[in-house]
Amino acid sequence: MSEMDEFVLVEVFHDGRLAVSGQPVAVEGHPDAYSAAISLLGTHAAQRGNRVLAKGFDHSNGDVSWFYVNERGEAYDAFGAQGQPSGQPSGPQDQPDTVQTPVIQPKASQPEPSILDIESELEATRQRPRDRDFTPAPSFEPYLPDLPTSAAPQSSVLPSSETAPQAPISEVPPAAAIYPDPAQAPGWPEAPQAPSQTAPQAPAPVHAPSQQLAVQPQAQAVPAASGAAPESRAANRQFVRPPKERPTQGLRRAVYSASGGTVNLGMSAREREEAALEQRISRQLHGSHTTAVLSLKGGIGKTSTTVGVGMMLAEYRGDPPCAIDANPDSGDLAERALGEHRYQPEGSHTISEVLRNIDSIGTLTELSHYMHHANRLHLIAGEQDPALSDALTAQEYLRIQALISQYYSVVLTDCGTGVSHPAMSGILSTASNVVIAAGYAVSGAKRARSTLEWLAGHGYQDLARNAVVVITDKDEVSGRVDKRAIDAELSGQCKQLITVPHDRGVADGDQISLGTLRPATRRAYKEIAAAIVDGYL
Repeated sequence: MSEMDEFVLVEVFHDGRLAVSGQPVAVEGHPDAYSAAISLLGTHAAQRGNRVLAKGFDHSNGDVSWFYVNERGEAYDAFGAQGQPSGQPSGPQDQPDTVQTPVIQPKASQPEPSILDIESELEATRQRPRDRDFTPAPSFEPYLPDLPTSAAPQSSVLPSSETAPQAPISEVPPAAAIYPDPAQAPGWPEAPQAPSQTAPQAPAPVHAPSQQLAVQPQAQAVPAASGAAPESRAANRQFVRPPKERPTQGLRRAVYSASGGTVNLGMSAREREEAALEQRISRQLHGSHTTAVLSLKGGIGKTSTTVGVGMMLAEYRGDPPCAIDANPDSGDLAERALGEHRYQPEGSHTISEVLRNIDSIGTLTELSHYMHHANRLHLIAGEQDPALSDALTAQEYLRIQALISQYYSVVLTDCGTGVSHPAMSGILSTASNVVIAAGYAVSGAKRARSTLEWLAGHGYQDLARNAVVVITDKDEVSGRVDKRAIDAELSGQCKQLITVPHDRGVADGDQISLGTLRPATRRAYKEIAAAIVDGYL
């Protein structure tokens, strides 16, 4: 039986449980389930006197990896060159820098299992791009064309299809024949120099007047054919290969940690998607931008979306975002972000206090006195007195927005449920884009559609067209509701539709903490944050 015919199946489940070949394995005494599996396979390899081939499957993210564990308990990629741990040179990234493109030797004589066999088994489990154990060396644009290594005199490089006749040196056309403008002439001598009697010189290259020079003397500054100056090419040249990205999740991270960083399987496809979202969120912005989060129905995830997205922006942006509670109906934005135990409405600073003292606020330090902070998310709490909160006008909101925009590049405004409220005209007139909260309940879906139609019919066509609709599966509706029909209906009226899955960390109505949310919920909030920043650019 070949080594490929027998492998050990390692499974890690959502709750951290571990199963090896279908049998539960205790993980106590190990940092995580992956380390426990590698330790167990190392013991098995030592008993049999040979390494063990394993197929790892992470049920939490669908990641599949093939790897070996040897008798010393060391794990390495099954796709590694020559089947050796990545601590040994196995790819172009382990070789010295050269101008020539590295050549990968064929593996016909390699006694290890066929990569195609392993890939066919892997594709049957889950379609994903293959992650190699090496990163190809980046290509470098040489400063000068390749020259022969021979010590013989050099000549111009001509096309292989024909050989230019060699004419006497005296037949070289004057510089004006090639460069009609004297300012463009390369500046070589008007007459060729006589060959030295002691050391023969290479003959000057001969070109027809219509031909472009192929090789110029290094001392001359001749414009490149591409129009780029040699200095710019030299400035753009990279002398250090970019490091291979380290895995942060699943079995790949465990193998990387267990090997002390010598085995780097790279990021999985899912990790690369997450990294792309984070890069979109962190892009630099010019000026201040405001996003209004609104709906025509309460209790469908408007405030939870504001908090979740605000925390994602705070986590991945270099500058902290600000969230304003402009809900006239005693909004609970600060309570959802800070928690009931930290936020006490009585005696806390609110949007009304900012308005009363706005003329005396001239610095960020003075403004921070009226704000609350949920880590890097800065908040202006809503007024809890209904008589005062309902009195917020469009002009008052505009004054607050003008103050906030001096210090924050991203501002989220948690609106109320009435688009006809006096403050809404001020909110919508300054909004760069809008997020419309919806739910899978029939009433919530219809209200989201009505919100889009209202915006389009009242002079906010651009906001409606570029809106991000967020459906929070908060109530887990029955199977009678056609979720696909709701998605299709709403996605045709907005720029992007994103679904937040059911999560008790959202549905309970208590403090929202990214650490307690499901990975799928965090991913949804991250997608919303990236879509919002897309709308700013």
